[in-house]
Amino acid sequence: MNNIEQFNMAEMAKKSKVASRVVAQLSTTQKDTLLTGMAVAIEENSQRIIVENKKDIVAGRAKGLSEAMLDRLLLTEQRIVDIANAIREIVTLSDPVGDISNLALRPNGLQVGKMRIPLGVIAMIYEARPNVTAESAALCIKSGNAVILRGGSEAIHSNLALASCLHQVMVEQNIDENIVSVIPDTSRVVIEQLLKQRESIDLVIPRGGEGLIRYVTENSQIPVIQHFKGVCHLFVDKYADLTKAIDILVNGKTQRPSACNSFETVLVHQDIAAQFLPLAATALSTAIAPQQVKFHACEQSISYFEEAELATNDDYHAEYLAQEIAVKVVDSLNDALDHINEFTSNHTEVIVTQDISRSQQFIRAINSSVVMVNASSRFSDGGQLGLGSEIGISTSKLHAYGPMGLEALTTEKFVVFGDGQVRE
Repeated sequence: MNNIEQFNMAEMAKKSKVASRVVAQLSTTQKDTLLTGMAVAIEENSQRIIVENKKDIVAGRAKGLSEAMLDRLLLTEQRIVDIANAIREIVTLSDPVGDISNLALRPNGLQVGKMRIPLGVIAMIYEARPNVTAESAALCIKSGNAVILRGGSEAIHSNLALASCLHQVMVEQNIDENIVSVIPDTSRVVIEQLLKQRESIDLVIPRGGEGLIRYVTENSQIPVIQHFKGVCHLFVDKYADLTKAIDILVNGKTQRPSACNSFETVLVHQDIAAQFLPLAATALSTAIAPQQVKFHACEQSISYFEEAELATNDDYHAEYLAQEIAVKVVDSLNDALDHINEFTSNHTEVIVTQDISRSQQFIRAINSSVVMVNASSRFSDGGQLGLGSEIGISTSKLHAYGPMGLEALTTEKFVVFGDGQVRE
């Protein structure tokens, strides 16, 4: 539906605000029962969801979407089961709402603490991935928030099919279905209107391409948590275990290159470049045969790769989201740090080294949202880091930085317990 006259953004936002007060008062048991029902409904409607998803895939191919985008869009039976299981995992997580921390006794007898509370209404603006529809809704419900979901036009049939499953369960359990709202209008003017609903919406989280996120950031009258591009770096130190380094490189680049936590640049210390680069060239050529990784290599490394292109600064800034990677030989650990700090997107950076002091220096010097030692960047994910499903990965150094789980969808209020005290 693209006719703006058929849809009232302000009215949806107002209904969401009212619904946010309902979900904020639900008990943990009520929220968990609702989420469990949603997981079951999604599985039971699997075939209908796949039928609707195929409409999006066909339209996407006609529009010329990249294979990376089509992969993000595709729903299979297993991916639908994965969505349902992600919701079930959220059910098992501790409910942060109502927790009181740092309760301290003041000299006048007052007890002062901070209680976790929902943010209110969260607007999600995202592209392609229809799993975001269900998982974001589940995270918002568990954390006591209402959510407005605005997916891209390329996933509209999939998103509406998933939303209908969620609404079915809310109606069955006599809970305000405006807790979860999916915007049916995919026109740009709706986003413009959405970003003006500051009286009803408390936070906007955009997920997608850099252009979308910059547009939302520049036009929103509501606070925005950005999830900019994932230019993730791997630094292979001169003290690296080369077997570990190859395994981490292959996994981080090829397992799912369309993910924002895949490697886009590998930096190699000059002292081990002659040993490591031939291994890397062979491993990345055979890991995904018959397709090979495309290399954008510096002058010192280009001779190790067949049909490589000479890397430019644009390559070091690039988020390929494909079987492509930039390669650079660096003179030292400090050179690697300088490169990362110049080209970072504040997502995820990895060092492979057996030297503890150098790994500690790397951790201290790099302030991306996730910094790893001897592990694949593919672990930079809310589920893998123990948060359950994530609503996004914040690259804004605000109250949430990195993968955002339940606690990141709450804030804190002061609570004060007294016994008749008055201020003198």
